[in-house]
Amino acid sequence: MEAVKALRVNKPDWGARKLLGVMAAKDPAMGKISSTTVHRILEREKLIAPEDRRRQALQRFERKEPNELWQMDFKGPQGFNKSTGPLSIIDDYSRYVLALRHLGSTKLQGVQATLRATMEGNGQPEYLLVDHGIPWYNGWSPWGWTELTVWILQHGIRIILSGVRHPQTQGKVERMHGALQRAIGKRKGAADQQAWLDAFRQEYNHVRPHEGIDMVVPAQRWQPSPRAFQANRREWEYPVGWEAYRLAGEGQLSLHGKRWR
Repeated sequence: MEAVKALRVNKPDWGARKLLGVMAAKDPAMGKISSTTVHRILEREKLIAPEDRRRQALQRFERKEPNELWQMDFKGPQGFNKSTGPLSIIDDYSRYVLALRHLGSTKLQGVQATLRATMEGNGQPEYLLVDHGIPWYNGWSPWGWTELTVWILQHGIRIILSGVRHPQTQGKVERMHGALQRAIGKRKGAADQQAWLDAFRQEYNHVRPHEGIDMVVPAQRWQPSPRAFQANRREWEYPVGWEAYRLAGEGQLSLHGKRWR
């Protein structure tokens, strides 16, 4: 019981199954007790707050292998003394957090530099799932493309847009953001410091068991992508006989005295 209490105090945002998973890995004898028993200890010691009681997802969806799909999003500003939270990139299959960076804004330059550095160190995904936010979505464009999304497409990565007002489409990154928010609230850490985020990312990937992947840690399911990042973007290829025209800044085309958007 004392071991359960001590670990819960150290990790107040972890539930019974995660606590038991870590303890059993260190002491095989702990594997003989159930997560229900751990939960009862937490109940008896009044270590479960009302906000910790939440319903589990009824059904989960995931890709079949690492790096088939990455999810990218900004966390909201709650818990940070900034206009926006950190930029997050997570692998859909393994839940491995590839990037968790304080950028201070949603400007293209910081996002592109972070994504590039992530791909240089880990390879490229096949697909990238994003929402309808800047800098990867432009509401004035018929397809929603921006300078960033064109850069991503030129590297051979397909883009998937999440459903409008359906955050569950990006469930993996949203779930990670929820864990991050609970850690900030319960541990009272200096989350505005990049070092704190780096420590959280290390714990999330290598220490914290994940219920969505049979209580293993994300690092056990993840591996670098065999699709190496290519610094030189591919040139667009057009069929023989086609003529290419450069569009104006917002996508307008002027040709033979006519103008199209």
